Amino acid sequence: MSELFDSRKEFRPLADRMRPRSLEEFVGQQHLLAEGLPLRQAIEAGKLHSMVFWGPPGTGKTTLAKLISRYAEARFVSLSAVLAGVKEIREAITEARLAQDRDQQATALFIDEVHRLNKAQQDVFLPHVEDGTIYLLGATTENPSFELNNALLSRVRVYVLKMLEKEDLAQLLEWALADEERGAGARPATLEDDARDLMIQVADGDARVLLNLLEIGLDLAPEQEGKKVIDAAIMQQVAGQGTRRFDKGGEYFYDQISALHKSVRGSDPDAALYWLCRMLDGGCDPRYIARRVVRMASEDIGNAAPQALNLCLSAWQAYERLGSPEGELAIASAVAYLACSPKSNAVYTAYKAAMEQAKKSGTLEVPMHLRNAPTQLMKDLGYGKDYQYAHDHESGYVADEVYLPESLQGMSFYFPVDRGHEKAIGEWLQKIRESARRRSAN
Repeated sequence: MSELFDSRKEFRPLADRMRPRSLEEFVGQQHLLAEGLPLRQAIEAGKLHSMVFWGPPGTGKTTLAKLISRYAEARFVSLSAVLAGVKEIREAITEARLAQDRDQQATALFIDEVHRLNKAQQDVFLPHVEDGTIYLLGATTENPSFELNNALLSRVRVYVLKMLEKEDLAQLLEWALADEERGAGARPATLEDDARDLMIQVADGDARVLLNLLEIGLDLAPEQEGKKVIDAAIMQQVAGQGTRRFDKGGEYFYDQISALHKSVRGSDPDAALYWLCRMLDGGCDPRYIARRVVRMASEDIGNAAPQALNLCLSAWQAYERLGSPEGELAIASAVAYLACSPKSNAVYTAYKAAMEQAKKSGTLEVPMHLRNAPTQLMKDLGYGKDYQYAHDHESGYVADEVYLPESLQGMSFYFPVDRGHEKAIGEWLQKIRESARRRSAN
């Protein structure tokens, strides 16, 4: 299997040349690969099973798949879900069956971007994973539970890989600079501390980005006394501004909007503003955030601060008129206001309860006294009869009037919290509900 790691070295990027050849060279993912853990033991014992590696780019998904097949002495066949169709998958399975019958050799079929397989393509794997014709090794940056069907998920083990820590990246840099065979060690070079720190920061947990930065830096760096010197100025040119992970429409996108929403709900304006800026910095459309902020006002603030909804709508409108970057400040003001507002989900809870009741109670008739009576016939049939107009009463409330269908009378859905403006609403509701109960008791 050495050809997987050593072929055409002179044409391969540094990031590819530096792929680990053993578990000892693998950087990071100690929550999976530390001594004594099940996955490490299985790999060292050469035991294959079908699995999917889920994690950010540059965390070792492809490398780990290659290492596993190497330790198991299995054929390693790689397909990209972006390029391969059902035909290519069937051909790979046929070859795997021949290898199994002829050479008694297992096949590790690696599918990069496995989340891009459609249902028909996923279904092709099922019987062959089941009977051991192939061991499916998949790599994805997307949540497998959303992208893979249940039948395929039940046949694989999902392993979650994490972004590399700064210490991991520093170790990788040290190895790459020292390795004379595969890395940059053949060219004497010095990496200044400021440049190293900047490189690790820009890499943002991605080993591939880190090694690409190093390779470009070595190409651009001037020689001083026969040695390449990469300083912060060179690395600034190579790195540009860098990009924080965001992945619009993917896992990072939904994780960050969830963090923003929960920070607002938790009354932490600092965290809320941080996640807002992370999303904006990553390229999120401010209009999307503005829509979600309006949702937050309705769901988590509600009638505890009823002016919050108008403020959020105004912030959205301000952005539409001003555009970026001026309009983003209006959204930030709305986010900070929501985070600092009294919270209530009483209307949200009441809405869900009322909707559930509406769905399960069927087509209950509107009480006769509440029905509209625009014609004489409808009046003759009793539509609107005995309806009491609330404004004709001194309190603006009719204590003995009923508004729910007969079978639901006495039910309540809305229970205001004892915070903000909703406290006053709760006191008013308690007063009129007690009045109604007294009237019904008499």
